[in-house]
Amino acid sequence: MKKFINSPQNLIEEMLEGFVAANSNKVRRLETERVLVRKDAPVQGKVGIVTGGGSGHKPAFIGYIGKGLVDAVAVGDIFAAPPVQRAYEAIKAANGGKGVLLCIGNYSGDIMNFGMAKELAEAEGIPVETVVVNDDVASSPKERMDNRRGVAGEVILWKIAGALAEEGADLQKLKEVGERAVFNTRSMGVAHTPCVLPTTGKPSFEIGEDEMEIGVGHHGEPGIQRTKMMSADEVSELLTLKVIEDLPFKSGDEVVVLINGLGSTSLLEMYICFRKVNQILADHNIKVHRTYVGEFFTSLEMGGFSVTLTKLDDELKRLIDAPCDGVHFIQH
Repeated sequence: MKKFINSPQNLIEEMLEGFVAANSNKVRRLETERVLVRKDAPVQGKVGIVTGGGSGHKPAFIGYIGKGLVDAVAVGDIFAAPPVQRAYEAIKAANGGKGVLLCIGNYSGDIMNFGMAKELAEAEGIPVETVVVNDDVASSPKERMDNRRGVAGEVILWKIAGALAEEGADLQKLKEVGERAVFNTRSMGVAHTPCVLPTTGKPSFEIGEDEMEIGVGHHGEPGIQRTKMMSADEVSELLTLKVIEDLPFKSGDEVVVLINGLGSTSLLEMYICFRKVNQILADHNIKVHRTYVGEFFTSLEMGGFSVTLTKLDDELKRLIDAPCDGVHFIQH
């Protein structure tokens, strides 16, 4: 394993120290916990947006702190849910008097710990609602959507919920629109190379030199099929058609397309893949309203990418187009 770290035991602390120092104009850290917040948090009169999860997914989660996005992030260890106290402190730090919306991925540790933190906050009189992202079509059948993992669709939720909160919407409105955005969002990924966990020096999964895993999760969870390597067009078509079928997306729909690199896939490759995705959507008479291509929610240096589509209505379109000023996500 080759990584530019000092000691595995200190890597989260040292990363946070560097992150806060580099972005001190936008973020600050709570003194008592591994929680990062907007520099001006809590913003009075605005619903606070809180998320969190394991480290190792940069720029998620902390890269989305900023105006029009997320107010506070509870930071976990590598691929590990943040503990209850940390999530609770993030909720308190984001509360500007209008309550807090939790936007989290569908992982048991996150669900449990943020759920307990929600109860603690509510006991203190802070209104809290939760939207759980479950956009990964490969992780469970459609009739059991509640079991699906949250993957790059979390980025779409942060963008939409953050924009709506900036407009001054109340907590119930945020929950309703957030859940609609999540339901309209579907993703599927592929990987041909695992990441290596810096804490153990071991790969997240084993795979042959000439193989790839269709439907792999962000932590290296097994997908739905292991197959020989395919061309960019072949794998892009496979992922896109699976995603289109699942909602289903249909002729006349307008969508956001997010091509998300998992850590070591070049932009060159991602644009080749988007080229094919774009052709398939045109063939289905699905209009691309906005496109994001790059690394938005990675898995350390895993080799692979995912395709995310979000079906838009007029309200979601307005919110996805709104400006934002996050650390690693800026839109004018």
